[in-house]
Amino acid sequence: MTLHEYSYKRDFTKTPEPPGTVERGTGDPVFVVQEHHSRHRHFDFRLEHEGVLVSWAVPKGVPELPGNKHLAVRTEDHPLAYADFEGSIPEGEYGAGEVEIWDKGTFNLMNWEEDRIEVVLQGNRLSGRYILVRFKRAGENEWLLFKAKG
Repeated sequence: MTLHEYSYKRDFTKTPEPPGTVERGTGDPVFVVQEHHSRHRHFDFRLEHEGVLVSWAVPKGVPELPGNKHLAVRTEDHPLAYADFEGSIPEGEYGAGEVEIWDKGTFNLMNWEEDRIEVVLQGNRLSGRYILVRFKRAGENEWLLFKAKG
């Protein structure tokens, strides 16, 4: 994994976002959901994997009830330090707007394949089994995110 795209899009002399390196976390892997008020309010769903936070923009938020499927658009990987980021990204910078942590916790990895990821979240708001599946008909970066039944 690389953070090249993440770093390329940002000027760290202007934004408070953490510059990052690929690093291995300690303990259980983390997830974070950040509410992002940029051009359009959305939520960023991030899972620690191979030293980075693999990230998706979820316009309607992470579904909290089984049966609801929400579009999740794959974005660039973020550094692990981003799991603690809250703040204001200045106008003129990529992703300008307010970022707040909506939920954070750890997860158990059940399955990580090219087109399907299954995790069990243990957060303050979200808990249970969540599945991401690639939505190939919609495009290369489009996925569906849903909470599994049971």
